Amino acid sequence: MLAAGTYVLLRWVIRAPGGGATPVSAAQHAYWVGFIGWLASSLQPAANAGILPVPSPGSTAGTVDILPALAWPVLGCLAVHAIGQLSYPGPRLPRRRATLDVRGVQDFLPRPLAWTVLAIFVAAAGQIAWTATLPGFAPVPYEYRPAPDNQYVTYGADGRIPGVELAAYLGSALIIVAAGTLLVLALITHRWQLEPLTPEDNGLLRTIAMNRLLRTVATIASGLGAIAGNHAARPDPFDGTGSWFNPAGLLNLAVLLAMWWWAPPKLSGGVRGRVLRIDRHPATKFSVSIGPAMGLAVLVPVLAALLIPGAVTDRPAMFVAISAAAVLAVVAAGELLLHRNYGDPGEPRHWPRQPVSPAMLSTAIAAAAVLVGVTIIVAVRQSELTLPASWGATAWTSAAVAVFSVLPLAMVRQRRSFPDAIPGLDAALRAITLHRVVRTLAAFFTVQAGVLLTANGHRLQSAYPLGPGPWDDAWQAAPGIGVLLAAAGAVIAVIPVRGIAATGAAKPAPAPEPVT
Repeated sequence: MLAAGTYVLLRWVIRAPGGGATPVSAAQHAYWVGFIGWLASSLQPAANAGILPVPSPGSTAGTVDILPALAWPVLGCLAVHAIGQLSYPGPRLPRRRATLDVRGVQDFLPRPLAWTVLAIFVAAAGQIAWTATLPGFAPVPYEYRPAPDNQYVTYGADGRIPGVELAAYLGSALIIVAAGTLLVLALITHRWQLEPLTPEDNGLLRTIAMNRLLRTVATIASGLGAIAGNHAARPDPFDGTGSWFNPAGLLNLAVLLAMWWWAPPKLSGGVRGRVLRIDRHPATKFSVSIGPAMGLAVLVPVLAALLIPGAVTDRPAMFVAISAAAVLAVVAAGELLLHRNYGDPGEPRHWPRQPVSPAMLSTAIAAAAVLVGVTIIVAVRQSELTLPASWGATAWTSAAVAVFSVLPLAMVRQRRSFPDAIPGLDAALRAITLHRVVRTLAAFFTVQAGVLLTANGHRLQSAYPLGPGPWDDAWQAAPGIGVLLAAAGAVIAVIPVRGIAATGAAKPAPAPEPVT
């Protein structure tokens, strides 16, 4: 399901408003492949792999959790980049353009980055090999022991599994990442040529894809080395040294910063003159500036939590709802300022022919359906187990945000048009605002459903003995599904506005006759 959703999203991104692909949509497609692949590559759940916590002496729970914790980021990242190449459109012209040259990976590979990534893989392999030689030890409960200077010293620490067991998992993951990277590089080399692009731009697009893939797998490799370093740095609890330092973790941070700095090349062309002319209008510049303000508005509940401790931190549904409401308020305020500063009451209002793209509208409807379904399922489950009805907060906060979204929609409808504006600008800016409102609602509904499952999933599975009911085992996956929904909502929240220059205006309404 996740693979199909990723494919549909990337196909929608690569498709230009008039059909086919353009340099602009190709650049956006490459960006989204890298962004989604980076989201999928997080090794945070496996950070303490192989560590035996003190509350469960002798437990092997850490070993059991290693496989899924590593499989998701490793396979997910490679799958996203492979799906990204498969989502490019095929030939559309009656006759295909043939090229006589034989393409090889080395023709498009960014060599300095490739050598750097190879060095990171070798360093990670060395760290994993060193970890394989280390013994394991059992955790020791914390206790106070008297010291010679009439003080007390704390003894005890977490344990760890034998290094060879952890190294087997990490080494296998590193080999899979290396082999998968080679396969995806070959796939990038031999994918379809994009017909609207020149051969030079097609080659540059392959280099961009390789750059994003190599940077992501480099962070995965360094992360695997950091996990091995975390295991190796843990001291023996019987030594009485409670402090430890992980140099591989510091190296992992350096790799993350370096890969963030190593930006891919830019794809030339694709920006039409009409878009540049529209961007010079002050109303367009102001509309663009609303985007960063929307990003800052998401942090409003964080500020509220700092000023009023406990106001929203214990209410995740309220936290998400305040973020969404703040974003919608910024959108409404932007429309109000456009109305007052640039609007002319004598100009007719122009409404876009397609106010919201079908893909975004379908996403919002699907997100609302998911939220309603999750709320009903959780409500039924909590009623069966006689648990507090925490779903009520999700229901009323979601309804409140949905009602509040009427405000920016009404502002869009009533805003005045601009005098001496480029034809289509008024309709284009209205389409931008409508896209932002619908996108915010879609992201909010998805995140709200994920938060509801994440916050209550463990209670629903632990409050009822596993086994008697046919669906009891399914509740074990509820927190994980909630995390995936929240991540999907974060991706939806940053889907860019596309096709503004091609957005035309509907026919203006006839001017009203004077009242006599």
